[in-house]
Amino acid sequence: MKKKLLLAIGLPLITLALIATGCNGSFPETGISPPTPSGSIILSQQNTGIWVTGEGKVTVIPDVAVLSLGVEAQAKTVTEAQQQAEDAMVAIEEELDKHGIAEEDVKTQRFSIYPVRRWEKDREILVGYRVTNMVTVKIRQVDDTGTIIDAVAEAGGDYTRINSIGFTVDDPSDYYEEAREKAMAGAEAKAQQIADLAGVDLGKPTYINESSGYIPAPYDYYLREAGVPTEPTTPISPGETEIQLNVQVVYSIE
Repeated sequence: MKKKLLLAIGLPLITLALIATGCNGSFPETGISPPTPSGSIILSQQNTGIWVTGEGKVTVIPDVAVLSLGVEAQAKTVTEAQQQAEDAMVAIEEELDKHGIAEEDVKTQRFSIYPVRRWEKDREILVGYRVTNMVTVKIRQVDDTGTIIDAVAEAGGDYTRINSIGFTVDDPSDYYEEAREKAMAGAEAKAQQIADLAGVDLGKPTYINESSGYIPAPYDYYLREAGVPTEPTTPISPGETEIQLNVQVVYSIE
């Protein structure tokens, strides 16, 4: 009986000893490291240093106008509506060609055919069909934009639709370089100020991330439809636009 009692007491003590030994060391067979002592903090290399952001902006005058235009026709049959839209679109394309707009600068944006219905005496009646054909047109001679709008409106007649006009820069690469220089200079100035305030020496960049640059294109939305009187020459002003670029930089602390 005494031997059985000693054996019963000895097994828990051996188990506790094994657990205590495992907590004080690592477990090679599992790859699990011992727990971190309470109160200590382990920081990865990504969380060290001085993190700052820089912004670079360049104001430019757009050299390309982008028109969203097209035709819309409605008739009792699909064939009739499609023919009206096609005739108007051909006339518009011929006018664009006369003004030197290249084929590659005209891109189909949307084409649709759908029924038009109305409710009458609690039932739906088919009125006809509507055909819409919209394209985007790049005008590389911005000064000609107003003249082209007038010519397109006259060529397409009452079927003409001009949804929007925007302005952009054809080749912004040089402006991006300037914006990038400003962004990096701004980031370094911020980091240096933080280092001075903290009483440490600023080291070299250890991480740099550049956000996607973009060109905000201001749009003037309007819709030119049948019956709306127009000026002989539509006044168009491209104004200015900004090219913006952001960087995130991490500097080491010496």
